[in-house]
Parts: sequence; structure tokens; C-alpha cells
Amino acid sequence: METNNFQFSFEKLDVWKLTRVFQKDIYKITKSFPKDEIKGLREQIRRAAISVSSNIAEGSAKFSRKDFARYIQISFGSLMEVLNQLYAALDLLYIDEKQFYYLKKQIHQISIKLSALRRSILNNQ
Repeated sequence: METNNFQFSFEKLDVWKLTRVFQKDIYKITKSFPKDEIKGLREQIRRAAISVSSNIAEGSAKFSRKDFARYIQISFGSLMEVLNQLYAALDLLYIDEKQFYYLKKQIHQISIKLSALRRSILNNQ
């Protein structure tokens, strides 16, 4: 049985697709962080970035729309955590302003889509 064309519901979401690009960019940019940050800020940023997409996926498997909306809210929180950590990376000169604003633009796009998805989920109960 071929399953190449099968998609889970979260795989169809544009916002989830955006988070995949975002987390890849986070990994690329944080790769150049100082060695002493491997277990520090770099790891925190990466975990939070992965958490954004993971909560979308996990929430899509919940049986109630209210639970799904809660996971979208958690995903939004993780996204804001990444933004805060990127400010720290900027302040510490681990990233430059161009990298910061590139990632912040992605965060803005993802946040708009997460908010719209959450509203849609709650309005269709």
C-alpha cells in the first residue's frame, strides 16, 4: 500500500509549512553561535522553534476543537519565546540586524496565520 500521497491534517496547513521553513532558518542561523552557547541560548531557540510546529501537529490530533485551539495558543507562545530569544542573540551580537529582521518577518507572518487558525477553530465549534 503506497502512502506517499497521504497527508495528515496538520500537513495541509499553510502555517505548519511556514514553520518548517522557519525552523530550518533558525537552525542555519544559530549554527554560527559561539561554542559556549551550544547548551545555552542556541539550544533554547532551537527547541522553541521546533515547539511551534510540534504544537500545531499535536493539537491537530486532539478530539475537541477547543483543545486544538489551546495547542495553537501554546504554539503562538513558543513563537514569542523565539522572538524574545532572538532579541537576546541580537544584543549579544550572535546575530546581526539583517538576520534578526529576516526571522522577525517570518515570526510576524506565522503569528498572523496562527491567530487566524485559532479564530477559525473556535468559530467553527
